[in-house]
Amino acid sequence: MEHRDHVHLLRGGVPGPGPIWADLGSGMGAFTLALADLLGPQGRIYSVDRDGAALHAQARALRARFPDVWVECRHQDFTQPLALPPLDGVVMANSLHFQRDPATVLARVRDLLRPGGHLVIVEYNTDQGNLWVPYPLSYPAWAALAAGSGFKETRQLAAVPSRFLGEIYSALSVR
Repeated sequence: MEHRDHVHLLRGGVPGPGPIWADLGSGMGAFTLALADLLGPQGRIYSVDRDGAALHAQARALRARFPDVWVECRHQDFTQPLALPPLDGVVMANSLHFQRDPATVLARVRDLLRPGGHLVIVEYNTDQGNLWVPYPLSYPAWAALAAGSGFKETRQLAAVPSRFLGEIYSALSVR
């Protein structure tokens, strides 16, 4: 996928320039860059990942492409408590499918969001896992999990074909 695909997947869940967001499980930052593109210099982004080398590479890419966007890279595990300000939005792109118990993680994420805050997930649209994507969530599985975790207004935003597991979709859920 290219940058425009990442932006396309997030666009419908990010209301526009400005607020405070986090990218949980941000890795090398493909979706952090897309979020920076959508939020612009008025936004603030907390990029959280447990891979320090990936965060370092991400920080370089962000400085090169979006030097005016405020981004704080945090070397942390998002499945543990995070000291973040109340968030207007959270992106979880290809990070939830590593969680055997996503409901526990979602409870933490829900508590990070302000009332009305947006959770945008990006996932493979299948329920059949493999070594690299152990616990994917098809859109119907995501919709049920989101409702059971206290989120509302869940809807699919976009989808793109993927050589790996067929399709990647994005979805919005609201606290």
